Amino acid sequence: MRFSLTTWNINSVRLRIDIVAKFLKSARPDVLCLQETKCIDDAFPLKRFKRLGYEHVALNGQKGYHGVAIVSKLPFDTTEIRTFCEKIDSRHISVAFGEKAQLAKPLVLHNFYVPAGGDIPDPALNPKFDHKLKFLDEMKACEPLHPRGDDRHILVGDLNVAPHENDVWSHKQLLKVVSHTPIECEKLLAAQIHGEWFDVARERIPLSEKVYTWWSYRAADWTVGDRGRRLDHIWVSRALKDAVSDFRITRDARGWERPSDHVPVTVTLEV
Repeated sequence: MRFSLTTWNINSVRLRIDIVAKFLKSARPDVLCLQETKCIDDAFPLKRFKRLGYEHVALNGQKGYHGVAIVSKLPFDTTEIRTFCEKIDSRHISVAFGEKAQLAKPLVLHNFYVPAGGDIPDPALNPKFDHKLKFLDEMKACEPLHPRGDDRHILVGDLNVAPHENDVWSHKQLLKVVSHTPIECEKLLAAQIHGEWFDVARERIPLSEKVYTWWSYRAADWTVGDRGRRLDHIWVSRALKDAVSDFRITRDARGWERPSDHVPVTVTLEV
């Protein structure tokens, strides 16, 4: 069975529902994971998604901030929400696909929105950066994020860290900029390694090549200089490493009308 999944920090799902619909009509992934939905669950545009063929929805929303959602053509067997750093701030949701989706073996999907961390890369001076570092530490320690053996798990989301040199437009100039500081990169990679996760983008695209999924709103023209960062990730467990058949970043979406500063990232697996 072919299974396609997209992750996208949409930066307000209600404000950008038209470009979400445009993407879904074109790409037609089986599952869409959204971050920064910025709405309570009751305000989520369920009817629009159902008209587009996405009848199954798992929500962890929050008014005006954060928020994650999974919308799917396939039914879920279970849904779970985890909290990190003892904060109720809607940064995680997971679902399991199994018999209801006609999968022979279960598939667990985690959708994350890691804290951005503010502007000052010093946990002593910036509580937001301190929160981010602790969040990454908890991800590493979280037992459900440690798939082993035949466990078929996927972890996606806006992880708000560009961990490798060519995940940013200038490694040297961004070493002291939040999202690419050495401590953030070290902690994200530690969580990945401890969980035995495989970073799909970097499994398929050499580390020597530049890869971006985010371009700042602060630039008048995001294409000039191409100053991007790779903040959006798709990780798979060892049991799914060889199941990946396609991976793509919809870079053009950054130029759509009223865009998010992030673009959709899609993986296709043979499950």
